Amino acid sequence: MIYLILATISSALVSVMMRLSESRMKNNISTLAVNYAVCVLLAGFYTGVPEVFPGKTGMGFAAGLGALNGFLYLSAFILMQISVRRNGVVLSTVFMKLGVLVPAATAIIFFGEMPEAVQVCGFAVAVTAIVLIHLEKDQTDVTFKSGLVLLLAVGGSGDAMAKVYEELGSAEFEEYFLSCTFIAALILCIILTMGKRQRLAKEDVLFGALIGIPNYYSARFLLKSLSYVPAIVAYPTYSVSAIVLVSIAGVLLFGEKMNVRRKIAIALVLVALFLLGTG
Repeated sequence: MIYLILATISSALVSVMMRLSESRMKNNISTLAVNYAVCVLLAGFYTGVPEVFPGKTGMGFAAGLGALNGFLYLSAFILMQISVRRNGVVLSTVFMKLGVLVPAATAIIFFGEMPEAVQVCGFAVAVTAIVLIHLEKDQTDVTFKSGLVLLLAVGGSGDAMAKVYEELGSAEFEEYFLSCTFIAALILCIILTMGKRQRLAKEDVLFGALIGIPNYYSARFLLKSLSYVPAIVAYPTYSVSAIVLVSIAGVLLFGEKMNVRRKIAIALVLVALFLLGTG
C-alpha cells in the first residue's frame, strides 16, 4: 500500500506543479519535453547502464510496450488540448479522469481480477465523485461530444499499460519499461516542438523539471503498487485520492473555495476509499 500512497502523492504534485506553471511557462510543448527529459534521466538512473543493452529475454517486450505507452502518454496530452478547445476544460477533465474505467475493465476482462461486491460499490462511488467534483451545474448534460470518448479511451489505455506490463512483463525490466516509455514520449515531443518552432525558455526548463520529477515517480510507484494491490482497487484509489490532495492544495495554496458540491464529492471520495479498502 505504501507504493500506492507514494504514487498518489506524486500524482497530486504533478497537478500542483502544472497549476503553478500555468501563467509562468512560455511554451507548453517545450515544457512537456523537458518534463519527459527529466523522466528519462531518472529512469536511466534506476535502470543502470548495463541493462540498457538489448539481448535478454523480456527486454524486447518491455521496450515495445514502453514505446506504445509513451505514444499513448503524449497522445492523451494532445487530445486533452484539442478537447479543451472543442468541449471546454470541465467536460474534458471529467472524461480524462473517467479513463480509470479502462484499466479496471482490463484487469477484470483480460486478467481475471474479480472484485468483491463492496469494491464494485466503491468503484461506482469513486466514479460518481470524479464526475461531481469536476462537473459544473450548468454542464450537467454530458453528451458524447467530439473527441471525448477518444480522450477517455486513449488516456485510460495509457494507464492500463502498467497493469499489462505487471501481468505479462518481467519484474526485472520494470525500470527499462519506464525508460522506454519516457524516451518514446520525449522523442515525439521533440518532433512536435520542432514542428511548432517553439524555443526553450528558462521558465520551460524550470517548470518542466518540477513537473517531471513527480511525474516519473507517480508512474514508477503506480507500477510497483500493482504487484501488491488489485487493479480494481489501485486505479480508482490512485485517481480519487489525488483529486482530494489537489483540492486541499487548491484551498491552501491558491485560495480556491470549496463549494457544497465539491464538499459532497470529497465526502464521496472518502466513502469510496473505505469501500475499496474493504474485502
